[in-house]
Amino acid sequence: MTEIAVIGLGEAGRLYARGFSAAGAEVRGYDLRPRLASGEQVERLADAVEGAELVISLVGAASAEDVAAQVFSRVKPPVIFADFNTASPELKGRIARMGADHGIDVADVAVLAPVPRAAERTPLLASGPAAPRLAGMLRPLGAPIDVLDGGVGEAARMKLLRSIFTKGLATLAIETLTAARAAGAEEWVRAQMASELGAEGPALLERFVAGTYQHAERREHEVRDVLAELDSTGQPADMTRGTLAWFERILADRPQDGSDE
Repeated sequence: MTEIAVIGLGEAGRLYARGFSAAGAEVRGYDLRPRLASGEQVERLADAVEGAELVISLVGAASAEDVAAQVFSRVKPPVIFADFNTASPELKGRIARMGADHGIDVADVAVLAPVPRAAERTPLLASGPAAPRLAGMLRPLGAPIDVLDGGVGEAARMKLLRSIFTKGLATLAIETLTAARAAGAEEWVRAQMASELGAEGPALLERFVAGTYQHAERREHEVRDVLAELDSTGQPADMTRGTLAWFERILADRPQDGSDE
């Protein structure tokens, strides 16, 4: 039985913990905040990672490095530390170097779709020397995971490139609907947009809009990483700058007690 520690029990972390447990793994969860979930949640990080063969980090980019440092001081080889956070290749690389200083293998994991759609069956892309071993652990638990040639940071880079399209498309939808609403034509324009998106167009359009508002803080950080990646390579970033402007607008209009997992 694979022993897994899931660090970070927000929306995605809870779903992965429940799914992998139901698939036969022994799962212990830990969150930086007060108790969030029932089941195998422990009060201390040390209790979560003790004896784990795999530690999954889902704490968000802002906390990823600090949490990794805490984990590395408490675990021993041959544990795998799998960073599932959406973060820049540079941040993933720093975490991998920190892990190497402790003799811990790090896998860079990109989550390629919103986890609520398919829970532990959400497609994953992994890179780094530990990625093949990680895939061997997760595939029997139902996780579809592709292994990418290249070091830690390559999966993160691929996700950022994908995000130019996915986050840009979502904010384009919001801009279109906002303009249509102001013109008193939202219903007609929404139907036109949905028809262009195929059979599942209405549901997909709703996911674009609702997901953007629900996870605006995390996705704004992601788009900033996308922009930094484009700027570092000298590639045009006109659309991405517009995407970032929409996320900044959404966050500026959000009530101060708004949450973002």
